[in-house]
Order: sequence, then C-alpha cells, then structure tokens
Amino acid sequence: MSFNLSIGPLVSLIAGILILVMPKLLNLIVALYLIAIGILGLVGAHNLRL
Repeated sequence: MSFNLSIGPLVSLIAGILILVMPKLLNLIVALYLIAIGILGLVGAHNLRL
C-alpha cells in the first residue's frame, strides 16, 4: 500500500485547524500564504508542483 502525500493539502489542513483553535492566526496565515505565492510567482516557480 502506497500513500501519495502532497504538501498543499497538508498545509491547508494544518492551517485550518490552527485557525479553528486560534482565530487571531487567520491574518498571519493569509499574509504568509500570499507572500509565498507572490514570491514564487515573481521568481518563475509557477511550474513547481506543491
């Protein structure tokens, strides 16, 4: 039996749980996500599969 685990859904799950436990983290999590996506877009890493 083999598991194919992708980082994207795992990060989403952890972020969702953290937001439920500590709603004040929402701003920080969204900001970090947007910064990471922006940097990846600027450096041309849009072909990278996360």
